[in-house]
Order: sequence, then structure tokens, then C-alpha cells
Amino acid sequence: MAKGYWVAHVDVDDLETYKKYIAANAVPFAEFGARFLVRGGPHEVREGNVRQRTIVLEFESYEKARACYDSASYQEVKAIRDAASRGDMVIVEGYDG
Repeated sequence: MAKGYWVAHVDVDDLETYKKYIAANAVPFAEFGARFLVRGGPHEVREGNVRQRTIVLEFESYEKARACYDSASYQEVKAIRDAASRGDMVIVEGYDG
């Protein structure tokens, strides 16, 4: 079974509120077995335009990645993020070749 990933690019407008999101997202991410592969950090844009932060989360399956996003526990936390940032996010199935 292929893994699932969240790939997000985020601009943070209110760092103090975004820090609350970071603290709060640990609960739903633990519930669905998410693991950070990339969580901000230094980056170098080589092509196109990218937001301030890049985040990549890994889940054991595409279905779990989708279920986490749709869960009531994540949607509560997402409201904090929405108040503090703007971004683009996709849920993608990993390559299992």
C-alpha cells in the first residue's frame, strides 16, 4: 500500500498564533500517525515562486492522510492555522513502484 503525503507551502502572517497551531496539531497528527519529513527550515528556490515555509507530512496510507485532514480534531486545529497564515496544500499518494 502506498503512503500518503501532505505537501504544504505556507506564508505566516501572525507567528504567535501560528505557534499555537504548531503546538495543537500534535494531537491529530499523533492520532493518524503523521510524521514530519520537512517542517519549515532553510530552503532555496530554484524555479518558480514558493511561500515562506514548506511542510511535508507522511502517513502510512493515502486514506489516512485524507482521513486526518477531514477529521474533526484536525479541522479544529486548522481554524487556528487559517487565522494566522495563507497557504497551498495537496494530499498526494506516494509512488509504490
